[in-house]
Amino acid sequence: MNDSHTSLSRRRILLGAAAASAVTVAGATTAHAAPPTAPAAGKASPAREARRLVVRDRIAGARLTGGPARFQADLYERLDAWLAFWSANSPRVWSAPVEIEGRVGADGDAFTLHAIRVSRDDETRDAFAAGRPDAAHLATLASLHHHFPTVRVEAGGAVRVADGPAGWTASGEQVAFAVTACRELWGLSTADPTHWREHVSRAGHAVDPASRSGWAAFTRASLRRGLRTESY
Repeated sequence: MNDSHTSLSRRRILLGAAAASAVTVAGATTAHAAPPTAPAAGKASPAREARRLVVRDRIAGARLTGGPARFQADLYERLDAWLAFWSANSPRVWSAPVEIEGRVGADGDAFTLHAIRVSRDDETRDAFAAGRPDAAHLATLASLHHHFPTVRVEAGGAVRVADGPAGWTASGEQVAFAVTACRELWGLSTADPTHWREHVSRAGHAVDPASRSGWAAFTRASLRRGLRTESY
């Protein structure tokens, strides 16, 4: 798939990982935590319902190369919607994804993406590959930011997502992605973490990209720019 996408520097692709490593999250103390309240008879606790696991061997029709895996139900539904969205905005000469390579977290609450494979000219090809820092990699990041609040690029280029409502949070990962997308996909070479929004507005993006609706529009447009499908 290298022939259709411009190669990007690995340093820029991994900006999100660098930004994420600079954030410190304080651990919560449990020394004096009150015991959990027992649920009413015949009802599961909210926490237990939220962590309901499902076993699946496909995401949006694409076969999981590692075989069936256990997902938290909400995460699986979001992954299903994400891959369908990615496919709907991909080049018409590509089939719908046929294989997806990734790893599910031990608790089923996170997913690390390594590859998306499609068919073209009767061959299976990597449309996204973790170790290949090209425009398709950045486009796929955009599609994940469109659906997930936490998107982190790991060493080697794999991308880890965790479940939750999508939208602008101003996290280090989101800002790093936005700046890189501006520079590499939008041609806004002077965009920086402080003024990237103004650059996007001047480029004709009508909605503030740091709003809920604006972030959805910006990430969708970035996906289409990266996969070169803006014209349809």
